[in-house]
Amino acid sequence: MNSEGSKPPRRIRYKGTHPKTFREKYKEHNPERYGEELEKALKKGRTPAGMHRSICVDEIIEFLHVQPGQTGLDATLGYGGHSVEILKRLEPGGKLYALDVDPIELPKTKERLALLGYGDAIFHPWKMNFSDIDRVVAESGPLHFILADLGLSSMQIDNPERGFFLKDDGPLDLRLNPQSGKSAAKMLQSVKQEKLEEILAENADEPYAGVIAEAILDARDRGQSPETTNQLKDIIADAMRFVAEKDRADLVKKTSQRVFQALRIEVNDEFGVLEKFLSKLPDALLPGGRVAILTFHSGEDRRVKKAFQLYFREGIFSEVAPEPIRPSAEEIYNNPRARSAKLRWGIAGHS
Repeated sequence: MNSEGSKPPRRIRYKGTHPKTFREKYKEHNPERYGEELEKALKKGRTPAGMHRSICVDEIIEFLHVQPGQTGLDATLGYGGHSVEILKRLEPGGKLYALDVDPIELPKTKERLALLGYGDAIFHPWKMNFSDIDRVVAESGPLHFILADLGLSSMQIDNPERGFFLKDDGPLDLRLNPQSGKSAAKMLQSVKQEKLEEILAENADEPYAGVIAEAILDARDRGQSPETTNQLKDIIADAMRFVAEKDRADLVKKTSQRVFQALRIEVNDEFGVLEKFLSKLPDALLPGGRVAILTFHSGEDRRVKKAFQLYFREGIFSEVAPEPIRPSAEEIYNNPRARSAKLRWGIAGHS
């Protein structure tokens, strides 16, 4: 008989015949035991709970042209989908460094890849922001290739406890590393209206930035500063009452998505981090080294495009993507989260 300490945890009970929430989908969180559940979800075009479907994998692998014995970097490890395909091509003798600031998902991915046979000899995951790639290069030396996927992982998006999820209520957090910095809720308790308008306009091109900022601060003045995702969505919905009822629901949904994006970018300093990363690329690549960056909104893509074009003009890059590569229609059909993705690449010039 098992001791009390060794009993497996009881599965979460749920109403109805099928689990609906992230936590209730316990089978999808255990692919080693319930692989058939993942297959069912994937065939329906869904991303299973606790899993992430990497985007533009074939296009990225084809461009990076990974060879055995090379040393490279996955600057945004996430679920590790891109890394697995890279690791397959690095043996024998290669090394892949990988970075992630998420203290919740990084250990899971490290364990998942270790079970696939990628241990310390070839795979080097670091808990670090990808703006600090110079620290990696200090150990690894200049790299043959670098990949950065700037999208959120589905595990982060779908888990309401992380605050990114718009369907179920959860804490208004939005930090990629919930152990560091201020949550979105804390930030909204002290931000000035002019600054909040700027955040909404610059980070998400929010057309109602002034209206939303005023509504959030009005709620704060009443002692009702939003602490949860639903509370913020309710403030946005209330601020949109001037819109005709037939158009309101759709507008509230899209406005909420933009507001949450803008706050997430601010809380994690995503543009500042990206600019630091881009500034360090020239010293991080070997001559002929390759870099691929996957972006998901205009602010990211604009910064990557501008940096790559500058490096091309200055001769630092010998070649850059003339136009971004987009996911195929088939990939978008199978994974709707791929719809906004853009892939840009550059090749370091020869010394």
